[in-house]
Amino acid sequence: VPLQLKHSDIAGATISVVKDGKLLFAKGYGYADVQKKQPVSAAETLFRPGSISKLFTWTAVMQLFEQGKLDLDRDVNEYLDFKIPDAFGKPITLKHIMTHTPGFEEQIKDLFTTTGGSPNLGDYLKTHIPARIYPPGTVPAYSNYATALAGYIVQRVSGRSYEDYVDENIIKPLNMTHSTFKQPLPSNLASFMSAGYRRGSDPAEQFEIINPFPAGSLSSSAADMA
Repeated sequence: VPLQLKHSDIAGATISVVKDGKLLFAKGYGYADVQKKQPVSAAETLFRPGSISKLFTWTAVMQLFEQGKLDLDRDVNEYLDFKIPDAFGKPITLKHIMTHTPGFEEQIKDLFTTTGGSPNLGDYLKTHIPARIYPPGTVPAYSNYATALAGYIVQRVSGRSYEDYVDENIIKPLNMTHSTFKQPLPSNLASFMSAGYRRGSDPAEQFEIINPFPAGSLSSSAADMA
């Protein structure tokens, strides 16, 4: 790993290995902050695992399903305060969303921003409805929008913000002390965030705000993810 970081001009990386339900190995490499020479810690340094965040959304949906609060085969419009337009004579369900078969066109407009405060999930979803290009349940087509839609349903059905729901029902029970979906980062975790670099020799980039945040906004350490 140190050789690869040097060869590819990468500031830092972190690894954890789990075997048989136990943490086998965890280590940080390189720097979380190049300018300050702050080393990466597997236990404490936060990285953005991107779409691995979706696992938390699926877990939240299944928790509410197990409690009888969600039906995976029901038209998602029944859980929303706006309407996904009709198409193909078939509704989109949570089961379609969780298997990436809702049939949405994927889009990246306004996926990321580096300005402003916490994004409003409902406003984003209502103004960025993608085209429906496949009948639901027929063609696997990756969808950040659909995952964010599932997170919004979690929010509406639970009566809590998505970030608070996940914090209380997944992160805290698992004792993930260095993990959050909140954007910007809360003050108690901000100092642990790895700076983002296009290349390790470049200046650090700003913290990215992910607008459809249930699809990819998690900040977490390697030990927490393990």
